Amino acid sequence: MREILPDIVEWLAEDETVALATVVETWGSSPRKAGAKMAMTPGGKIAGSVSGGCVEAAVFEAGVETLKTGRPKLLHYGVADEDAWQVGLACGGTIDIFVKPLEQAFFERLRGEIQANQRFAVVTVLQGPDSLLGREILVGENGEVTEPLRDGLVEIVIEKARQAMAERRSQRISLSPGMETTQIFIEVINPPPTLVIVGGVHTAIALTSIAKTLGFHTVVVDPRKAFGSPERFPHVDRLIQSWPEDAFTLIDLDKETAIAMFTHDPKIDDPALKIALNSPAFYIGALGSPQTQEKRRRRLLGEGFTTEQIDRIHGPIGIEIGSETPEEVALAVMAEVVAAYRRSNGGSSK
Repeated sequence: MREILPDIVEWLAEDETVALATVVETWGSSPRKAGAKMAMTPGGKIAGSVSGGCVEAAVFEAGVETLKTGRPKLLHYGVADEDAWQVGLACGGTIDIFVKPLEQAFFERLRGEIQANQRFAVVTVLQGPDSLLGREILVGENGEVTEPLRDGLVEIVIEKARQAMAERRSQRISLSPGMETTQIFIEVINPPPTLVIVGGVHTAIALTSIAKTLGFHTVVVDPRKAFGSPERFPHVDRLIQSWPEDAFTLIDLDKETAIAMFTHDPKIDDPALKIALNSPAFYIGALGSPQTQEKRRRRLLGEGFTTEQIDRIHGPIGIEIGSETPEEVALAVMAEVVAAYRRSNGGSSK
C-alpha cells in the first residue's frame, strides 16, 4: 500500500474516483503475494500491480465496474481457467483478488497510520451479509479498532488480527459468527525497515538511494563533517553527525533494523559493531577484505564477544557479484540486506 499512496492522494485531490484491488490469496507460482495492491481510475490511471502484468487488464475492468455499481467483487484466476489463459496467467498458479471502491474517509485514516510508521492490520470483509461486504476496519497492535463490525464478530476479528500481526503475515480467514459464514482478509502493514549506514562514503550515497527505492527508512551516521554532510546526503531520511556511541542512542535498533559499516576505520566501526552485536538487528555488515575481517574478529574476541555473536557480521559485506564501482558494491549490499530481511520475516531469500 505504501508505494501507491502518492498516486492515490494525487487522484483524490483531482476529484477522481478510485477503485482498489488487493491480492487476498495465492497458490502455486503466482507472481505477487497476499496484500499486493493496484489502484485505478475510470480514466485509465493505474498504480501498483497485483500479478506482475498477468491479469491487470481484467482487474482494471472489474475495478471500473465496481465504481459503477458500488459493489465489491471477489475475482479468481487459475491456470486451468479459460479466463486465466485469456488474461495471461500462464505461470502455473492461481490468485484471488478483491476489488472495491476506495472509501476516502477510511483511506485518510489508513494513510495517517502508515505515515506514523505504526504496525497495524486492515481487516476487510470478503464474504458475508450484504451489510458487511467490503467493510474495513483498522486494528492496532494493542487491539484498538476504528469502528465495530457487529456484536460477536469484532472480538473474533481483533483476536485474529493481533495473531496475524504477531506472525507478520497477511492472511484470509473464514469465520462462522452465528449461522452465516463470514470471510475476512487481514492485511498486516508493518513499519518500513530501517537501514543504518555508518560512514558517509561514496558507496553510502548510492546505497541510501537504492534503499529508499525499496522502501527502507535510511539513516547515515558519521562524525566527520566532510563525509556526513547534508550536501552529500540530501536524499537520506536522517543524518546524524555524531560518533556511533552517541548516534545509536538516538536510533531504535530493533529487529526491523539493518546496520552497515563503511568507514573502514576501527575507531568508528568497532564502537558501532559493539552496540550492533548487542541489538536484535536483523542484519549487520562490515566493509573490508577477509584479512580486515579477521583482524576485526580478533579485536572483538578480545573485547569479550563470543564467536556466535561475531558470526552475525556479514563480512566482506554484500553478495558476490564481482563488484567494481561504488554503485555495484551498493547493489550487492542491498541484495544481501533484502535477503536477510525476508528470512527474518519467515519468507524465502530466493
